[in-house]
Amino acid sequence: MQVRFLPGALFFVLAMNIIEIKDLKKDYLLGKTVVPALRGIDFSVEPGEFLSVIGPSGSGKTTLLNIIGCIDFATQGTVKIGDQEITLMNDRQITDIRLHRIGFIFQTFNLIPVLDAAENVEFPLLLMKKHSRAQIRKRAEFLIEAVGLKEFIRHKPAELSGGQRQRVAIARALVTKPDIILADEPTANLDSVTGSQILALMRDMNQKEKTTFIFSTHDPNVLRYAQKVVRLKDGLVDQNQ
Repeated sequence: MQVRFLPGALFFVLAMNIIEIKDLKKDYLLGKTVVPALRGIDFSVEPGEFLSVIGPSGSGKTTLLNIIGCIDFATQGTVKIGDQEITLMNDRQITDIRLHRIGFIFQTFNLIPVLDAAENVEFPLLLMKKHSRAQIRKRAEFLIEAVGLKEFIRHKPAELSGGQRQRVAIARALVTKPDIILADEPTANLDSVTGSQILALMRDMNQKEKTTFIFSTHDPNVLRYAQKVVRLKDGLVDQNQ
């Protein structure tokens, strides 16, 4: 939590971090061997940041994002999203926070093959069961156009290039207006030019939608897009960054 002074005012407000992680540890069991993936991570993220988690393969990037995204669970430590302590939640609460507060962008896109671009983007809103069909279609069409795919709105994933599929995935992640979007190696299956375009698009949508983005990468060339960088090494935050 940070203290922020309001210009021209005689008072201040306490600005809560959107993510607060303390002493986060994660161990995996391989047979009888304990393999530590995270060894005690501490860091925080402010609302609206565009943050990169960088490090070599095996440094713990994916594990960290999976725990923040409630896909995996910590062995030890605390993870807060806003004022919610996710390490204390039950299954129903975890499902709710994944649906309403977090969006995901995967390196393998994870689009539904039988649905077209618009239908893939609409899908998370249908799961929420709180919007009319007209509202859902309007939001999906707005985002499809925003990511530059208006003329491909009725194309299915197999009819799209890798870069176009990732654009659909970005629109789908944004459709519920989540607080946080997690992107695990979002450019890993793309050529360097397309990868740069995708990162630039993510940064643009971060600014337009005011959504916090956290993306992992092992590619140091993407650092110019990040506002803040957290380097991981052997399951720890690299203090020499």
